[in-house]
Amino acid sequence: MIRRILLGYDGSAIADKAFAVALDFARHFDATLDVLAIARPPDIGDDVETEAIVENTGHEFRRQMKKLETVANEVGARVTFHLQTGHPAQHLLAFAENHAIDHIIVGHLGKSAIKRWLVGSVSRQVIDHAKCLVTVVR
Repeated sequence: MIRRILLGYDGSAIADKAFAVALDFARHFDATLDVLAIARPPDIGDDVETEAIVENTGHEFRRQMKKLETVANEVGARVTFHLQTGHPAQHLLAFAENHAIDHIIVGHLGKSAIKRWLVGSVSRQVIDHAKCLVTVVR
């Protein structure tokens, strides 16, 4: 039984599509939906630059989440929004473990093979390491 769903949200068009899918799942299963956005700091940069990037990313995610919250309220879904900083796959997996998530939904951005090899795909890492059902939306 699916009681709690986690959506990894990055603000992309695919993430918006994944949000729609997650809402459908939540309504179908009468489940709660947690939407987790992760502000990823740059790999290289000084502390001031990194802090500014994370802060700006957080502001943008909060703005986008307000729109998602309006949509969720219109359909009567039980949705909670979360914002964290760090590596997306690690935070999604940890959140799922710590909050008894039954189903994770993530979008797939379709990185090139080289970029996937160099930095990895968040969706691939979640699929490989999640201890629950995972749906990837394209």
